[in-house]
Amino acid sequence: MAASRTTAPARTVFARLSLPERNFVADALRTETVGGVLLLVAAIAALVWANIPALHDSYETVGHFHIGPEALGLNLSIEHWAADGLLAIFFFVAGIELKRELVAGDLRDPKAAVLPVVAALCGMAVPALVYMLTNVSGGGSSAGWAVPTATDIAFALAVLAVIGTSLPSALRAFLLTLAVVDDLFAILIIAIFFTDQIDFAALGGAAVGLGVFWLLLRKGVRGWYVYVPLALVIWALMYNSGVHATIAGVAMGLMLRCTRREGEEHSPGEHIEHLVRPLSAGLAVPLFALFSAGVAVSGGALGDVFVQPETLGVILGLVVGKTIGIFGGTWLTARFTKASLSDDLEWADVFAVATLAGIGFTVSLLIGELAFGGDATLTDEVKAAVLMGSLIAAILATVLLKIRNTKYRAMVEAEERDEDESGIPDIYEEDTPEYHLRMAAIHDRKAAEHRRIAEEQVAARHALAEVAGGAGEEEQRRA
Repeated sequence: MAASRTTAPARTVFARLSLPERNFVADALRTETVGGVLLLVAAIAALVWANIPALHDSYETVGHFHIGPEALGLNLSIEHWAADGLLAIFFFVAGIELKRELVAGDLRDPKAAVLPVVAALCGMAVPALVYMLTNVSGGGSSAGWAVPTATDIAFALAVLAVIGTSLPSALRAFLLTLAVVDDLFAILIIAIFFTDQIDFAALGGAAVGLGVFWLLLRKGVRGWYVYVPLALVIWALMYNSGVHATIAGVAMGLMLRCTRREGEEHSPGEHIEHLVRPLSAGLAVPLFALFSAGVAVSGGALGDVFVQPETLGVILGLVVGKTIGIFGGTWLTARFTKASLSDDLEWADVFAVATLAGIGFTVSLLIGELAFGGDATLTDEVKAAVLMGSLIAAILATVLLKIRNTKYRAMVEAEERDEDESGIPDIYEEDTPEYHLRMAAIHDRKAAEHRRIAEEQVAARHALAEVAGGAGEEEQRRA
């Protein structure tokens, strides 16, 4: 008789998150959403400031004002400080997020990591391909191929907040993990393709600084007064090396320990991320947007972005390339790994999220500045294309998500329902006897309350009937 074989259960994509992962995602996205709204406000403020004739000159003056020690090679414009300095904080948080995903999140398990990694890779390769095809056929520059490859998670979540749509936690986690992987490859693109000349002495100094940073972490040294000055030195050396200074932020973020030890409520990485994320989302990124998003938005200028191959390639890359890349990568991964979609979701939901990922702002603007740094006019036109492409993607995503909003709302309510009042959503406890005992006690209390109310109502009716009966007898005697 043939030996029986145990068939591995089919894997489900976008299945319910574990409780710790759900709590982490909720906390991270809450901060990102607030930061995204601030980012949106900053972008609008930049556009208003740069396009009102009476204020335009002041926008240029402030953005190009230089400050910093020239002897250290750091006499930079305000706009430059925002791009190279403040964004290092953003990439520091991105480094911590990536480290956490690699050691404690979805990317820890190779099987679970396949989906967001393939989706992110396809979501970067297809937009780059769309850009290149557009520019090759139109005779444009290939320098901006990387501009439409990045997703701005904060801006995407701001759109969700503004339109009042709550995605189920599985889709939100996918979007967050996708953005983390996206940021990783964006960092690699910046480091590899936008480094022209390298000062090896400064780069060596930065490497030594990173080594000291790592050693202090290993020794358990604590105190911001130790790490902040060291981080500034590492950043300055990285900047002077010719490698984009934000790489220093990523490297330091990746060095933090993101696993918990016995007796720890939070790992050092989680703790520092909790402290620094509000600074990144609430200050660093909005200020970068304020000094990067101020481009001319006249009717003629907006019309030109659909004519020039460089700007059209950016728009098509964000709107078409991102959607096709992420959706196609997700579908192909599920198809070839024989994974099934969660029963609560449809492929239309994945397509809507892929469309939402076409919102590329912070990193796209940064890469646009790096790609066309020698041409101020084309740089502004590419920035306008990033804004236009992100706006179109946001509108399309809004329409698609609104169609399913009723379904999403019901799913979110089911995920957050806590009828046993334990502080933990019921869906994570329904398989435990303690949950059912708590629910039984609650129902017993409710049943006792209903019995008491019913007995009071019956007693009240009897009393009313006796009063009515007594009045009837009195009338008969009188008659």
